[in-house]
Amino acid sequence: MIGVRIPAFLRRFVAAVAVLVAAVVLGIASPAWAVEYPSWSDVLAARENEQAKQAEIARIQGLIAAAQARVEQTQAIAEERGAEYQVAQNAFDAADFRANNLQTQAEQSKADAEAANARAGLLAAQLYRSGGSAELTAGMFLEDGGGADELLARLGSASKLAQINDGVYANALAAQNTAQSLTDQAAVARDEREKLRVEAEQKLQEAIAASEAAQQELADQQELNIVLEQQLAALQDVTAKTTAEYEAGVEAKRKAAEAAAAAARAAAAANAGGPRDGGQLSSQGWAKPAYGWISGTYGYRPGQPAGANLIHRGTDIAASCGSNIYAATSGTVKYAGPLGTYGNWVEISHGDGVTTGYAHIRDGATYVRSGQRVDAGEVIAAVGSTGASTGCHLHFEVRINGSAIDAQPFMRDRGAALG
Repeated sequence: MIGVRIPAFLRRFVAAVAVLVAAVVLGIASPAWAVEYPSWSDVLAARENEQAKQAEIARIQGLIAAAQARVEQTQAIAEERGAEYQVAQNAFDAADFRANNLQTQAEQSKADAEAANARAGLLAAQLYRSGGSAELTAGMFLEDGGGADELLARLGSASKLAQINDGVYANALAAQNTAQSLTDQAAVARDEREKLRVEAEQKLQEAIAASEAAQQELADQQELNIVLEQQLAALQDVTAKTTAEYEAGVEAKRKAAEAAAAAARAAAAANAGGPRDGGQLSSQGWAKPAYGWISGTYGYRPGQPAGANLIHRGTDIAASCGSNIYAATSGTVKYAGPLGTYGNWVEISHGDGVTTGYAHIRDGATYVRSGQRVDAGEVIAAVGSTGASTGCHLHFEVRINGSAIDAQPFMRDRGAALG
């Protein structure tokens, strides 16, 4: 009986993929994926009998189909986890907008309250000097807001001050209460935002695990198919008669696959210059993420259908399908995988709380993986129209400490204007 070396990927199928993907990522019982794969001796033995040969052919075809089904299953799970991450991110974005908006209102209301207090203090001081009867005293407000002469000229007399004093004080008190209420609401909103930030981060980690499992499953399936398809060919074609010929065929296919991958990487590297100054860096070390015209800007989008974001958190750059997408600056890939309506998505962390995101990437054209280090201006993907997209373009986002900002002024300030 002739033996055969079992490739590492087969052991990964049996020992790692089923356990990792099913138990860790899916959270369900492990499927029965630990199958026995045919050896070369099985193939040789089956060739001696037509009935056995046909059975072995059917068996191998079934294994190929099962491997493809696993790829589709893990990809579906990755897409599901990506969609869950997007939902969590959207919830954080909504809470972030509310918290920031309340904080802005609170700061404005605090300024209004301080101005009202200054006016009330001025009136109280004037009444005290003029002997007017009022409930306020000069000691209630210590800060002199200035402009007393102008105010007195308009009001006409101290008696007039006395008449309006109660209203001014009431307005100052109301302004103080409003400022405090908004400050309290902003604090609650910040707490809720931080809770949602944690939940989004958890969903991100789940999406990363699912995406990595899907990519590994695809790589394993491609390697497995090289062996199984060669075994199938050996059964269907009687010209190959020895183990050496069989293994030579496997090795030839592997080398062809490696050469094709190397050629793709070389082509991406050769295109790193892109059209005109594509991928070139500014003096601050930043590059345009894509070349085209701006078809969508950051901000409110009225008239969106139910469930759609009313705030567009990125800048859309209309570019030709398959054209290069460049890393805006150096960093580490935080996530590369499906992201709901964003289609295929890459997110890069650049340090100091700054991240950039790249959406609607073409299927099969994501050239980086989670955890990978990338250089500024490096080709990371190709423009596509995946997710909720009606035409090829790049949706580009910039976030600081998780909060989305307008990418156009940010990139312009770094010498890499998007337009």
